[in-house]
Amino acid sequence: MRNLEQPITEKHIESLRKQLNGRLITTNDTSYDEARKIYNAMIDKRPGAIAMCTNVNDVKIAVDFGRNNNLLVAIRGGGHNGGGLGLCDDGMVIDLSGLKSITVNTENKTVKVGGGCIWNEVDNATHEHGLAIPSGMVSSTGVGGLTLGGGVGYLSRKYGLTIDNLLEAEMVLADGSLLTTNKDEHPNLFWAIRGGGGNFGIVTKFTFQAHQQKMVYGGPTLWPIEQTEEIMGWFDGFIRKAPDDINGFIATMIIPESPFPEHLHNNKFCAIVWCYTGKMDKMDETFAPILKKNPLFAHMGEMPYPAMQSMFDVLFPTGMHWYWRADFFKSLTPEITAQHLKFGSEIPTPLSQMHLYPITGAASRVGATETPWAYRDADYCGVYVGVDPNPKNADKITEWCKGYYDALHPYSAGGAYSNFMMDEGQERVQASYKHNYNRLAAIKHQYDPTNFFRVNQNIIPKS
Repeated sequence: MRNLEQPITEKHIESLRKQLNGRLITTNDTSYDEARKIYNAMIDKRPGAIAMCTNVNDVKIAVDFGRNNNLLVAIRGGGHNGGGLGLCDDGMVIDLSGLKSITVNTENKTVKVGGGCIWNEVDNATHEHGLAIPSGMVSSTGVGGLTLGGGVGYLSRKYGLTIDNLLEAEMVLADGSLLTTNKDEHPNLFWAIRGGGGNFGIVTKFTFQAHQQKMVYGGPTLWPIEQTEEIMGWFDGFIRKAPDDINGFIATMIIPESPFPEHLHNNKFCAIVWCYTGKMDKMDETFAPILKKNPLFAHMGEMPYPAMQSMFDVLFPTGMHWYWRADFFKSLTPEITAQHLKFGSEIPTPLSQMHLYPITGAASRVGATETPWAYRDADYCGVYVGVDPNPKNADKITEWCKGYYDALHPYSAGGAYSNFMMDEGQERVQASYKHNYNRLAAIKHQYDPTNFFRVNQNIIPKS
């Protein structure tokens, strides 16, 4: 396997421009700098060309062009990838944002979604019919990236990860061919894309199983940061015994000036953000033990699921500078909670924070080899994020995240959720797929033997 990457020339550009239905943006275009922006402003890559695909044929043309000309190719859906792996330097970006179709089948509760959609578009379309698909925590995230990495979110304890609700995918492979994969057609490939990332091809259309879920009840509860160890220890016991209808993620964070009350502003807290999917007549009974913990602040209520999913979008618009580190944990021991208190007390900037998402309930009842997502036995998916609008604070937020990770990694299960990783190298990728890595590498060899799709959390093809 050799990848002899070639630079993009003017001859390349003119040839591809004539073939594409969509627009080809190059370094000379006035829209170039805007077109190369992604969610994480800390990533500053300069591709030679950006193919703005409007349909599946554009995707096939771009793949063929990249392969035939030995170009480095990155695939961009929603552009949320923390490590900026939807971009590359000098090569070509295949942008899927023009593939926006959404079709809801109310009879069997399935939803077909174009590979360029973002989750708030899907949430709004399904909500009209009282349906929801499990996804993440921020609704501006792309459907493709979140799904292919796994999909941990508000509905995980009730309905599983996003990949547990994926029924089928239409894909363009490295050889430019188009195929459909599901449990009966190309089943090995279908197994691989449910957590194996963008290593195996470009998904131009997803088919999901949706669920009857129009309204939820939820919102944040806050305790002073000094109570972090107590609250985490209590939560660890509570969530293990809780019904699947209740979910919540723990955070250490600074309360921003909006939309919270003034007396909370700029103070550090241990927070739990709740999402309840059950019957509202059981809500008081469910939340009684939570309120007995006497949160300093609680702001919860019934709301449409899309409102829950987009609750924190306003705090994290595109263009912030981000640094990410992540781990899985099997419990919240006193040694672990002590480190969360330490680093939660040292949060460097107002938007930087830590989250712990439960991988219990329905998400834990899928076997460790049923999908590539190897850490079904981990009770928590943790992420430390340094966030700030000012590039001058990049070192500050990076150092805090790295310190947080270094302190807690010895207590971790060993790997991390790939959607929460930066570009951290092969050892980290292999640790995150654990016992499933060799099977993924063999499937990669079958469908992408030259590692054409390598700007990702890369799985190296091996026969």
